[in-house]
Amino acid sequence: MKKASRIFIAVLCLMLLVSCMIPAFAATAPYETYTYSMEGSTMSSPHAYVPERIITNYDMGTTALKSAKDIFFDDDGNLYISDTGNNRVVVCNSDFRYQFEISSFINEHGVPDALSSPQGLFVTDETIYVCDTSNSRIVCFDLVGNFQRIIYAPQADVMGEDTIFHPVAISVDSSGRMYIVSDQTYSGIFSINPDGTFQGFIGAQKADVPLATRIRRLLFPDVTAEEYITATYNNCAIDEDGFLYVTTSDIDEETLTSAITSGNEDYAPVKRLNSQGDDIMKRNGFFIPAGEVSLTTYNSNPNEGTTGPSTIVDVAIGENGMWTILDSKRCRLYTYDSDGILLFAFGDKGAQLGNLSQPTAIEYRDSSLYVLDATLNSITVYKRTDYGDVIAQALKHTDDREYSLALSDWEAIRKSNNNFDSAYRGIANNLYRQGHYEESLMYYEAIGETQGYSDSFKAMRKEWVEKYVFVVIIVVVVLCILLAKFFKYVGKKNEEGITKLTKRTLWEEFIYGFYLIMHPFDAYWDLKHEKRGSVRGALLIDAVVIVSYLYYLVGRSYIYCPNKNSAGYILIYGVLTVVVPLMLWCVANWCLTTLFDGEGNFKDIFVSSSYALFPLILFLVPVTLLTNVASLDESKMISLLLTLSFVWLGMLLFFGMATTHGYSMGKNVLITIFTIVGMMFIMFIILLFSNLIQQMVSFVADIITEVSLR
Repeated sequence: MKKASRIFIAVLCLMLLVSCMIPAFAATAPYETYTYSMEGSTMSSPHAYVPERIITNYDMGTTALKSAKDIFFDDDGNLYISDTGNNRVVVCNSDFRYQFEISSFINEHGVPDALSSPQGLFVTDETIYVCDTSNSRIVCFDLVGNFQRIIYAPQADVMGEDTIFHPVAISVDSSGRMYIVSDQTYSGIFSINPDGTFQGFIGAQKADVPLATRIRRLLFPDVTAEEYITATYNNCAIDEDGFLYVTTSDIDEETLTSAITSGNEDYAPVKRLNSQGDDIMKRNGFFIPAGEVSLTTYNSNPNEGTTGPSTIVDVAIGENGMWTILDSKRCRLYTYDSDGILLFAFGDKGAQLGNLSQPTAIEYRDSSLYVLDATLNSITVYKRTDYGDVIAQALKHTDDREYSLALSDWEAIRKSNNNFDSAYRGIANNLYRQGHYEESLMYYEAIGETQGYSDSFKAMRKEWVEKYVFVVIIVVVVLCILLAKFFKYVGKKNEEGITKLTKRTLWEEFIYGFYLIMHPFDAYWDLKHEKRGSVRGALLIDAVVIVSYLYYLVGRSYIYCPNKNSAGYILIYGVLTVVVPLMLWCVANWCLTTLFDGEGNFKDIFVSSSYALFPLILFLVPVTLLTNVASLDESKMISLLLTLSFVWLGMLLFFGMATTHGYSMGKNVLITIFTIVGMMFIMFIILLFSNLIQQMVSFVADIITEVSLR
């Protein structure tokens, strides 16, 4: 008896242990869930979705599926499957039990008819729309499978002779207008009125024409050049607001890779179109919504390396602005929010529960995701986890403008996943909306979000100016008075310098730059013949320019300089940026003017060129200070001031060389052009020589190593 009780207790403990482990196993998945950092590296994330079950034909109570292409859920949760290989549409109830199928019917002429390789599906409150692909038509049935009508290939003058109606996907808006994707149509999406008449094409893709071809077509418009056709779409989905999400996998890898790295929206594989076909998708993430960002990724099997951009085959619209795209190449799902920010990515190839082989379609049903696999001939169900629920809740609270609740949600998400940059963005956005601008700056800076940082800073600046408006006015007035007095003093000293016979001080030679930038012809003449400047004055100007540029590199606000470098790098970079171009210019110009009767020697060229840098002193420091009180909206003004300083510098350099060498305008233009070419040639020689020295050092090092080993 005692032994039996011990066995009973042991079995009971084992059962309790197993029951405790069940939730843990339920929360596991045979894949990694991750997001991307702003640098493009993968960041592990808690699972937002885990596999729950697989729905097979046995579960549905029907014969085996074959190369199924699409699934759809109606408002009642009924499931519709486009069983392409079996030329039928299977209809199941909300419990996934087989109800009926649509394969053959009597058409409007009273003639027996049948579906052939049906693909896209869409179901409204009254109609089942089926893309009868091989028959090049749309067939409509009522909700119990009775035939209603057929929509044939539309006829219109705008449709070229090469336009082929081969429907593979369809979406219908609330007014009954149909948007049809044809996989052999390059003009965009077919927009067809409820009565079946053709309205037009929308959302035509942009052709990627190489620059050389564009130039050739511009120069020789009558010469026949090679043709570049646009990419075709492969799927679509419509949201509750009537906007159409469309996908394509027809963009070549090189163009798509460039679009991902550069953020080029013209070649985005997913777009959100309005009724006119304009792309209105928000793409506020670090990368455009295109699936994989790290274009060399590996699946669970290390021998199955997958490279290149994702192959997007379907898109599904979820709740609270969430939407998911399906990558058939990597068998992965990528979920974004309404701003186009990646929330999480998951999935992998394989035979385990949750892995896929050849996914072809994806659909939401409530919060769960359903993925159709054409090879496995089954539907994999992914259930959202608590972590995924909190993300959805945060998005809902944000949409409902319940910012304090959304802030709590994003804080909870950040604690669960400290690698999730979007959590920091969510916290920052909600702090900003609640008026906590200073706190939001820290979170924006943590993820490199300059636009959000700028908006918060702008709001802070507005509050500060309103509070200290009189102080701002007084400071501006005082600065204007001081500047006026300083320039008056400089003007007086420069006038005195005209008649001064004794040696000029270093300060007088320096402030002569103020006169030179306003009167370049007279000033450069005096600089050479009246010795108003000298080498020491030129060196002082160069030194001040270097210091000004170093201050520009380190003194700009975070908005205009989000990536800070080390002090040593900035020092070397700042000095070389000023000294190297200056010396290259002087050497190249001296070499040329020596051969072409230039009157100036190397000293004259150096002094004239150094004084030409004076506008940088006047602009770099004020511009740097201005970046600390300007938002991104004023960036054009910052760029304008910098551009003005360099244009001014170029004009002074040009006129200075003309006066120094006594050249005519035309000859000076030619010498300037050849000086720039000479600078590039000198740089080429220096790089070539450096490479040769490096190879020689490497050769000697290899010999020493070989001798030492012997």
